[in-house]
Amino acid sequence: MSDLTLTERARAAFTENLNLKLVSLFGALVLYSLVHGAQDAQRAMSVDLVVVLPPDTANRVLVSPLPPQVRVTLRSSQGKLDALRTDDIGNLQVDVHTGQDKRVVLDKTMVHVPAGVTVEQIDPPTIDFQWDDVILRDVPVQVSVVGTPAPGYVVKGVPASNPKDVRVRGPKSELSTLQFARAEAFDVSGLTAGSYSHALAIDHPGGRVTFDTRTVNVMTEIMSLTERNFTKLAVAVTGKSHAKTTPGEVDVRLSCPPDIANALREEQVVPRVEIKNPAGNGSESLTVIVGVDKCEAHVTPNTVIVKW
Repeated sequence: MSDLTLTERARAAFTENLNLKLVSLFGALVLYSLVHGAQDAQRAMSVDLVVVLPPDTANRVLVSPLPPQVRVTLRSSQGKLDALRTDDIGNLQVDVHTGQDKRVVLDKTMVHVPAGVTVEQIDPPTIDFQWDDVILRDVPVQVSVVGTPAPGYVVKGVPASNPKDVRVRGPKSELSTLQFARAEAFDVSGLTAGSYSHALAIDHPGGRVTFDTRTVNVMTEIMSLTERNFTKLAVAVTGKSHAKTTPGEVDVRLSCPPDIANALREEQVVPRVEIKNPAGNGSESLTVIVGVDKCEAHVTPNTVIVKW
């Protein structure tokens, strides 16, 4: 009976005047919310940074990096700060359209906040600006070739670009080191005799540099090789004095561009072999080498016996 009486008393204490107790609890929660919401508090928010730069006609360019956002510390009641959104603040705008400002102090008045909210701090507090003059320069176009023409053909000279120079615009510090504008390589793979022309893109060097044109017209000429025969040329030996070859003479057929082939003299064509281990006496079968710039050599026989 004693235990039952205690249980009944506990239940009665909980359920007695239940509605009044619920009302009191609700009131206490509302009061806590009002008191807590009215407390002074701080909140940090990220705000977009908008910079008004000089127009193109000013010929000034910003070369230092800018932070995309700044961090703003706000003070107000906890309730207002909790309800605050980024759209309620907007962005922070800095006007440097003259291109002369080197440092701008971010003032609290630059941040627009709702009534009852104050700006405590802006991080970073200042922004540094580094400027450069924008200049124009004419630089030559550099053209190269890639690939190999059809057998028996060769590229004549250096491909020509039209225009030969392009105008470049950009910061003075970047253009001072720019020596040329590189065009896309001209592919001569499999080409036979004739003149060929292609519009090729100019490789952009990156940064703040711009060209007055994106492509140039490049022309190249392919010509057939001319053959010259040289017979009974003595084989020279390097690496060992008094060494002799058998046979002592070879025939050489050169395939060269016409202007080189026609200008060649016999004394310029020297077949040779090289002894790399000349110690003592010995003999060795060696390949005959003929080196003439821009020419392809065919030697008969292509190997000789060298004795020393």
